[in-house]
This record gives sequence, structure tokens and C-alpha cells, in this order.
Amino acid sequence: MAIISFIAFTAMVAAVSYWLTGKTEETADGYFLGGRSLTAGVIAGSLLLTNLSTEQIVGLNGQAYTEGILVMCWETLAAIAMVITALFLLPRYLKGGITTVPQFLETRYDTMTKTIASVLFLSGYVIVLLPVVLYSGSLALVTMFDVPATFGISHTTAVWIFVWGIGLIGSVYAIFGGLKAVAVSDTINAVGLLIGGIMITVFGLTHIGDGSVVTGITNLYNDAPERFNAIGGPEASVPFSTIFTGMMLVQLFYWGTNQAIIQRALAAKNLKEGQKGLLLAAFFKILGPLILVIPGMIAFYMFKGQLDIPDQAYPKLVKEVLPVAMVGFFAAVLFGAILSSFNSALNSSVTLFGLDIYKEHFNPDADDKTVVRMGKMFGILLAIMAMFIAPMIANAPDGLFGYLQEINGCYSIPILTIIIVGYLTKYVPAIAAKIAIVLGAVLYSISQFILKPHVFGEENYPHFLHVMAGLFVMNVVIMLVIGMFKPRSEAFDLPYTEQVDITPYKYVKPVGLGIVIVVILSYLYFS
Repeated sequence: MAIISFIAFTAMVAAVSYWLTGKTEETADGYFLGGRSLTAGVIAGSLLLTNLSTEQIVGLNGQAYTEGILVMCWETLAAIAMVITALFLLPRYLKGGITTVPQFLETRYDTMTKTIASVLFLSGYVIVLLPVVLYSGSLALVTMFDVPATFGISHTTAVWIFVWGIGLIGSVYAIFGGLKAVAVSDTINAVGLLIGGIMITVFGLTHIGDGSVVTGITNLYNDAPERFNAIGGPEASVPFSTIFTGMMLVQLFYWGTNQAIIQRALAAKNLKEGQKGLLLAAFFKILGPLILVIPGMIAFYMFKGQLDIPDQAYPKLVKEVLPVAMVGFFAAVLFGAILSSFNSALNSSVTLFGLDIYKEHFNPDADDKTVVRMGKMFGILLAIMAMFIAPMIANAPDGLFGYLQEINGCYSIPILTIIIVGYLTKYVPAIAAKIAIVLGAVLYSISQFILKPHVFGEENYPHFLHVMAGLFVMNVVIMLVIGMFKPRSEAFDLPYTEQVDITPYKYVKPVGLGIVIVVILSYLYFS
């Protein structure tokens, strides 16, 4: 029964996505940005599902299993970053009519800066994001269906099989369907994930509350009230002080400049729809802990903190509390979430390579069909590489989610630095951007992979979010100093391409302020 419902729901999503995709993929704009036709609801759904994949569902619940509610900052503070993106970054992106974030860097600085940024994005996707999504998704499904025991194979073999199965299916969505197919499937799965995710929380609380959700909450709190404190101490994975340093920078990079995420908003039919989509998604992110944190805490209560692998907390909870008939449906929803993050990152990789590398450096005269075709070929290669790398990250030291966030710093902060400075200044030259982006990536890598483990030791070294903030400030200062002594010959003026109507949503400021206030109140409540 579980297998039948899993296959039926997955097939339904694929069929509807194909039916609604139409012919937009025939042009580069259609393939990479869905014909710039996405509305607020589709943008919000796609943003949520692209974000809420198993590296979040499994990884963040794994951290909540270990530390409690303090890890909610990864969810709730995202809402503030999305508000900033809607107010500050998105109007500028759409005014310039860009398809990729590195395209702005070319307009603001030069072609080489754009290429360096694109290469950094692609490196991060193939080495970190894509493999982590594949591995975490495989771990979840293998655990939920107890594949090793059912089929008499080893855990490692089961993970390899699921990595390649997910990778191949996700590749078909992303490479051959384009962004619109990805976004439509995301939206359908978003509904299932929100319903299914809340269902797991309700069933879990009911299970530990002997049939009562309220009793379950009471038991959960009374068992370990200290785990309901959102203020992390110095030894926590996310100390409270990091909220005021690197945390907001990471959030702003992810929601405002990460190609795999912002590409959904870039595909908006106009600025109004893009801003509404971001704000709607921000509202749901505030509710994110119900799906991404509380289940991990329930698992800690149920399994008495005895799990050897914290990242197995969520799939084991699902298997324990869901009725057997519903396991297949939820596995299909989870499978959709896995596909979402994988195919979204892969689609963005195809976009970056096709437009920013192939057309720019290999074949400037290529027509749209050639660019799309070469992008697809690169996507196939990238997917295969990710499928080989994925099983090798099984022994991530701080859990999947912590591993993902720390490694991302190699490219996230350098790229964020040059984008922010690029928009806020008019005379900082291209050489400053190239120095900052290369220096930021190199110094962060030296810091985290040489100095931290081999020179100072894990215990005596600053938290990686503090390191990110320090490097951000240093690089901004370097860029400004270079701008003072070697400025551009003329001030930068962002051109208006008129590709998209940039009339803003009239309630964007009050709604954005309301979201920020709710986030602050949630912290006050859990402090």
C-alpha cells in the first residue's frame, strides 16, 4: 500500500508539471526563467520547496534532536532576509532585467568578475549542495522504508542505489523541463510537504501525549524545559551572538543572491508579483520550526536521546508515528522535496554555465537553442559528478546541516560582499571586486580547513559565522579603500531594461515590517 501511494503521487506530480509547462523551454528566457511568467503563489511555493528539502528537514531536525529549539534561528531569521531581498535587491535585479546574479556583476564590474562568481557558484553546487541533498534524501528514504532489512543489502549499498535513483529522476526534471517544470512541481509538492510536515508534528505530539496534542506539548516541555530556550550559549552550534554577525549575512546571501533561490523571483512576471511571493514565503518561514525543529525535539523525547546518528531522528520518527497507509504518501512528498532542491540547484547550474560561461567565453554567437542544449549537456555531467560524491559525505562531523552551512562560506560571503558593495557604491572598480572575491574564498578556506583543525583546534577557534562576518567587513574595507585610490572613471548607473514592470507592491513596507516584528516576538517568547 505504501509503495502504491508513493508511486501514484509521484507520477501525478510529474504528469501535471509536464502538462502545465507548455513550450516555454524553446527560448533561453523561457527555459531559464519560465518565460518571466511566475506569479506570487508559484514563486512562494517554489521558494519554500527549493529550501525545504531533506538537508533542511533531516539536517535541521537532527540538530534540534541534539540541541533543542535554539536552531530555529535558521528558519525564523530567514524571514527578515527575505523582506530585505523584496525591498532592496529584487527591485534592482528586475530593473536590470538580469537572468543570473553574475550578470549584474558583469554590468557593475566586468566579465571576469562575472565568470569568477559563476565558477564559485558551480563549485559550491557540485561539491556541497547537490551531494548533500542526494545523500540526505537517500538517508531519509532508506531509513523510512528500512531498505537494508527489507532487501537484505547493506546500508551503504542502499544509499548508493537511492542516490542514483533520485539523481536520475531529478536530472530529467531540471535538465529537460527547464525552470517552469521545476517551479510547477515545487508548488504541488509544497502543499503536500506543508500538510505532511505539520501532520508529522501533530501525530508525534499525539503519540507522546497519549492521544492529546496539548498533553504531548506539556510532556515535551516538562521533560526538558531547558531545550525550549532559543538563546544559544557559547558551546551551541549557533551561539546567540552569531545572530548579530554572520547569521544575517548567510541568510541574506541565501535568499538574496544564491542563484538557485533568487532565480524564482527573477522569473516573476513583474516586481509586484515577485515581492508578494517573497513576503508570502517569509510568512511561512516563521512557521518553519513546526516542521523543521519540533519533530526533532519530539524524537529526542521518544528515543531518549539514544540515537547514534542524529540525522536519522526525523525518518525514524516518521516511521514510528505515521499510520502505515500514509507512509507512502509522505515518502512521496519527501521525495518531491528532495527532487526540488536537487533539480533547482541543477537547473541554476545549467543556467550559469549556459549563459555566463559557454555563451560568454566559448561561443558568443550561439543562438538560444544552442545555449540551452550545451547547458543541458553540462547539467548531465554535473549530475553524474554529484551522484558519485554524495555517498562520500556520510561522515559529516557536525551533522548534515552544520556541514552544509560551514562549507558554503567558501563562496557565499565573497559573492555577497561584491554584490552589496556594487549596489551601494558607484566608483568602486572591477579590480576591487576580483581581489575581494578571490581573497574571501581563499582566506575562509585557510581559516576553516587549516587554521581551525590543525593550528588552533576546534575548541579555541571562533565560530564559523563570526569568521564569515570578520571576512565580510575586511573585504568591504579593502574594496572601499581601492575605490578611494583607484576609482572608476565614471559613476555606475544601473540601466533600466524595461523587460519587467518594476511598479512595487504597495503594501510591501508595512507587510515586511509586520513580518520582522513577528520574528522578534517569537524570540522574546522563547527566551
